[in-house]
Amino acid sequence: MYTLLVVIHVMASFAIIGMVLLQAGKGADIGSAFGGAGSQAVFGSMGTPTILGKITTAIAIIFTITSFSLALIGGERGGSVVREPAPSPTQSAPGPAAPAPAK
Repeated sequence: MYTLLVVIHVMASFAIIGMVLLQAGKGADIGSAFGGAGSQAVFGSMGTPTILGKITTAIAIIFTITSFSLALIGGERGGSVVREPAPSPTQSAPGPAAPAPAK
């Protein structure tokens, strides 16, 4: 189950990157926010959603669901990274060797 979720998550991440890169940029519309003619809102109107926008939204939802699922499953799988118990305070490490007497 965990491996399947990781595979879906990685595929969704690559898909969302590809879908975002396929979409047209809105860089020209940002100029209307700073005094350009024809702006109706701060960042312009959204318009009708395109098919690329709808697919991107669906992939983003899948990505979010797999992220939360992996976080929940990963919390259950968590454990200590310490493999051996800590030394007890009564045991002390041997101290440095005593210096040899001077001749």
